[in-house]
Amino acid sequence: MAPSLPLRTLGDAVAVAIRVTPKGGASQIDGLGTDADGRSFLRVRVKEVPEKGKANAAVVKLLAKAWGLPPSALEIAAGETGRVKTVVVHGADAGARIAAWFEALA
Repeated sequence: MAPSLPLRTLGDAVAVAIRVTPKGGASQIDGLGTDADGRSFLRVRVKEVPEKGKANAAVVKLLAKAWGLPPSALEIAAGETGRVKTVVVHGADAGARIAAWFEALA
C-alpha cells in the first residue's frame, strides 16, 4: 500500500513532513517514506553538512526549486537540528500547488 501524503493544511499554508539525510552525496528528493508508526514523510537528501544551518538552507532551496516557489515562501517550522522536520509553505495556493506536485510524484 502506498503511503499517504505527508501534508497538513494550516489556514493559508501547508505543512510538509520531511526526513533529511545530510551529507547524502547529492541534493535530491528521494520520494515518499513511512516511519515505524505509519506516518508518511518526504525523503530529501542534501550534500551539505548539518553545521550552522547549511543543510537546512539546502533543503529549503531544493524544495523551493522543485515546487516552483521562492525560498522565502518556505520555513522550517520544526526539527531544525534533527533529521525529521516540518516545512511550512506559505501562500494562498500553497496547498493546491504542493498537492499537485505530490500527485505528479506518484
